[in-house]
Formats: sequence, structure tokens, C-alpha cells
Amino acid sequence: MKTRCGWTKDDALMIAYHDEEWGVEVHDDKKHFELLVLETFQAGLSWKTILHRREGFRKAFANFDVVKVSKFSENQLQKLMTDEKIIRNRLKIFGTTKNAKAFIEVQNEFGSFNQYIWQFVKHQTVVNKHKTLNDIPATSLQSDAMSKDLKKRGFTFVGSTICYAYMQAAGMVNDHLVDCFRYR
Repeated sequence: MKTRCGWTKDDALMIAYHDEEWGVEVHDDKKHFELLVLETFQAGLSWKTILHRREGFRKAFANFDVVKVSKFSENQLQKLMTDEKIIRNRLKIFGTTKNAKAFIEVQNEFGSFNQYIWQFVKHQTVVNKHKTLNDIPATSLQSDAMSKDLKKRGFTFVGSTICYAYMQAAGMVNDHLVDCFRYR
């Protein structure tokens, strides 16, 4: 029996995500954009809710193709407001196109979004040593700095808490509990 971080509960999709993705370093811009989209929609909701709609998000947002999403028309965005397979929040849907445009600007400036985003942890995963879920913070100095800079660059739904969750998902911070089989 494997010991896991307690947030997975007994949900098969959450367990698979924990075991195979959460905390694994991401260096691919397409994957970074996917995580940014999903974390945007998580704001105010549970990760379980988002994860169970991930395929709906994938279809709705052109398989997370940042160039295509940046060019979504008003009509395309309005149509997404009726898509029951995603979270139908107008600000988040329209914000995703805004974020796609800002994402491309970052790529153009830094050569890749990956090069830009990893600077907030000096291009090395921050390894924490948490013993309980209550020990895990909601933000950090790095997520504060990331949030501030992303907002300055025109991104939306990138508060420090969302940025910290993004950092966890992208492997920029290792918040697996020390007794979790994935910690090492």
C-alpha cells in the first residue's frame, strides 16, 4: 500500500493525477499553458471539479493551443458560455483569451514561457518538508512575485494563491508530504 498526500481521497482521477503529474517538472510551453488555463478556472473551486472537466477544457480551448486560443472570436467565447463540459464563468472564459495573448508576448520576450516562469524559483524546484496538509502554505514569496509580474504583463486570475497552486502542479515546488511515496 502506497502512502499518498491526503488530498487525493479515494478518487481514481485525483490519485492518478497525484501519482503521475502533480509536482513533476514542466518545461513544455503547451503544458504550461494548459496548467495556467486549468488553474485560472480553479479559482474559487476545488481541483477535483476542474480535473473531472479537464477533457472538456481541452476540447473547448483547442487542445490548449495558445495561438488558436489567442485568436478566439467574441462568438467563439460566447459559445463556450453554453458548454456544460467546462466551468461557464464569463470572466474566466474571456480571461483565458487575454492570458493567451499575454502568454505569447512572454514567449516572444523570453524565447519561451518556460524560461520566464522558472526564473521565479531560480530554475530549480523548491523542495519543502511538510508533514501534514495543514503545513502546506497557500502562497510563498515566489508566488507573490510571480503574481505581481504576471499581472503587470496583462494576465488575469493570477493571484498569489493561484500562482502557488500552479507552481505545485508544474513541479516548481515539491509539496508532496515527506511520507508520500512521491516525495523523493
